[in-house]
Amino acid sequence: MEYNFDTLIDRRNTYALKWTVAKTELPMWVADMDFPTAPEIQSAILKRAKHGIFGYSIIPDEWYLAYMAWWHKRHHFQMEKDWLIFCTGVVPAISSVVRKLTTVGENVLLQTPVYPVFFHSIVNNGRQVIESPLKYDGKSWRIDFTDLERKLANPQTTLMILCSPHNPIGKIWDRDILERIGALCFKHNVLVLADEIHCDLINPGQSFVPFASVSDACRENSITCIAPTKTFNLAGLQTAAVVVPNHTLRHKVWRSLNTDEIAEPNVFAVDAAIAAFTYGDSWLDALRVYIFENKQFVQAFLSTELNIVKAISSQATYLVWLDCTAITGDTSFLSQFIQEKTGLYLSKGKEFGGNGSQFLRMNVACPRAVLEDGLSRLKLGIEAYKKAFIHKGMEKGDMVEGGM
Repeated sequence: MEYNFDTLIDRRNTYALKWTVAKTELPMWVADMDFPTAPEIQSAILKRAKHGIFGYSIIPDEWYLAYMAWWHKRHHFQMEKDWLIFCTGVVPAISSVVRKLTTVGENVLLQTPVYPVFFHSIVNNGRQVIESPLKYDGKSWRIDFTDLERKLANPQTTLMILCSPHNPIGKIWDRDILERIGALCFKHNVLVLADEIHCDLINPGQSFVPFASVSDACRENSITCIAPTKTFNLAGLQTAAVVVPNHTLRHKVWRSLNTDEIAEPNVFAVDAAIAAFTYGDSWLDALRVYIFENKQFVQAFLSTELNIVKAISSQATYLVWLDCTAITGDTSFLSQFIQEKTGLYLSKGKEFGGNGSQFLRMNVACPRAVLEDGLSRLKLGIEAYKKAFIHKGMEKGDMVEGGM
């Protein structure tokens, strides 16, 4: 079946968070896609809607089997039915686990730069963020295992949130890296909470390794959050799952999710997930090619039109991490300037921790024409910024948020 990802669809006036902006503005920050979901998922939702009665729902065997079959087929990981728990979303699950399995004042470790909401889930629950910054050599990223072990060894550190694939850098952690992380966490009695929501959005030809599949230590000392929402653009349906192989941990997580009232599906959550993981293969494969081509388009544009900005080569996600170190040491003001000058919304890198302040994040899960528009606006904004500040002899470090 042919899928046309070039089709432009107006999302304004649909109460979409991303597109609640002025008509002249272009949002490329929120991590959802500007593509309709797979036709088979649309059909499943329409069929359920036509029934007309929207009472309470259960989690049927078909839901478990769909998850299990998908992960076995796509990621060579055989989950057991008992390991799976329904929840309304990955972020609610993470916050719930932080509350249930850590104590106020304890450390939760993050490898930064990383998804900003992790910080909120930790701080809003009275826990302490401890960062183990990733090392950046100007082209790629690696883990500083000396720093990581030192911080895991702190008795006050009881939980590590692992982002895999890593948002925003698009890194797929390989089996050896994951095994090493798992061994260190097991050694120092630190539980691993793995967010694998982007695991299906990998470049063509790449493969993803689920953390719990790597070793006994990884399996028995981990909780994994997964969902069809990023992959199939279903975030608004609030459907996800938590995978917990260890029986004792699973009971604690089950109690946590139910106590927080995030373990009951809305009327479309089950049908959509079953359809996605049963019939979504061909649509996803086509989508992955299109997103990869969009990322290549960004690389080509920057190299010829705006080589002062570098796009970090990524293996996964539809998010492009833009290196702006040649322009400024803190992109907070730059992001604001671009938005005001061109209407382009990008994510400020400072929010991701680590050395994120030198970067901007761009969502490229959109039709090619929208991407071209966004890149043109980026070029216009950067050139205006250079003319207004850098060409006047101001140091790039002089630009601070709110300083315009």
